[in-house]
Amino acid sequence: MRQTAAPELVRSRRLLTGYFAGLGVVMAIWGARMPAVQNAAEVTTAGLALVLLAAALGMVAGLQAGGRLARPARLPALLTGGAIALAACLAVLGLCFSLESLLAAAFTFGIAHGVLDVAANAAAVRCQDAHGRPIMGRLHASYSLGALLGAALAATTAHTSHTVLFAAVAAGAAAAAGATTRLTRTVASPALEPVHHGAAPTSDNRKGLSRRRLWLLGALAAATLLGEGAAADWASVHLHNLGATAATSAAAYGCYSAAMAAGRLAGDRLTARFGADTVVRTGAALAALGLATGLAGSTTASALFGWTAFGLGLSVTIPSLITAAGTGGPRAVATVAVTGYVGLLAGPALIGALATVTALPHALLLPALLAASVAVLAPKALEKTTP
Repeated sequence: MRQTAAPELVRSRRLLTGYFAGLGVVMAIWGARMPAVQNAAEVTTAGLALVLLAAALGMVAGLQAGGRLARPARLPALLTGGAIALAACLAVLGLCFSLESLLAAAFTFGIAHGVLDVAANAAAVRCQDAHGRPIMGRLHASYSLGALLGAALAATTAHTSHTVLFAAVAAGAAAAAGATTRLTRTVASPALEPVHHGAAPTSDNRKGLSRRRLWLLGALAAATLLGEGAAADWASVHLHNLGATAATSAAAYGCYSAAMAAGRLAGDRLTARFGADTVVRTGAALAALGLATGLAGSTTASALFGWTAFGLGLSVTIPSLITAAGTGGPRAVATVAVTGYVGLLAGPALIGALATVTALPHALLLPALLAASVAVLAPKALEKTTP
């Protein structure tokens, strides 16, 4: 590594760590206080589903727009602008007291989220290329840790108006984005050009990402995020159906999230040593086997083990898929993100539908089977993508 580039590399990595963590905080705050938003606007469950659909459609639009705009020279503006827009939308969501206003605000919130997501991941790929070693796992771990922090903040302020909480978090996020405006220029710096340390960095293969491989990456992202959606929406229900207390049931997703954060923190070293394909294949196999074992055990302890193993096993998959997609540029990152998000949205509903015709543990075998398919297909999708 060139010594003159080292300071900018460090600053850009720290900046992106903050952006990923902040995004996790904002999204966790929004999700955790959803019941308060629903009550304030006096919307039905069907109405809330429409609000979530509006946010999802907005995010798809934002991801696609971000993929077209995320060139290196534009990344600073997209990061700062996207963060401030997302913060402003969160504050506005706290002031919505009708279904119509919620739909408009949620759609705009989704657009800002999508643009910021692509910008952050495109900048992360660029920063990783310049480092010449994996750092994507730690950056995504900061999102997981931010989400845990946001969930904890939402829990400790449960008796505070969601309007006040949204405004306070939005003000903090916007202030942080404004304060680091000059620092965002480091992600567009010529110093963040890929370096060579034996194996070719991901930038060397930007013209070699075939459409077939791109869609394979997207399919694996959809399979993985379907599992993440299943954990978020069904892990606690699974424990509750086994007779666990409310606190133990809630701990299921906490175990999953903590294991995912820990796995991502360790994932970069493992990827550098063994290669992305090996680490993802092994992790996905662990996820499949762990969840299947937890479902078969039919006890609280086995279920907690299963969701913990599932989170740990899937932890490195999305960072590795984003790294591989980054070889095709920001549009490829956006394509994989959009395809993956389809799995995140459709997964919980699909599992619910399956659970109506069979038992929930049987329906939850779907994410385990998809994790097994990720283990089988990972080598083909991730060949030669480790920095």
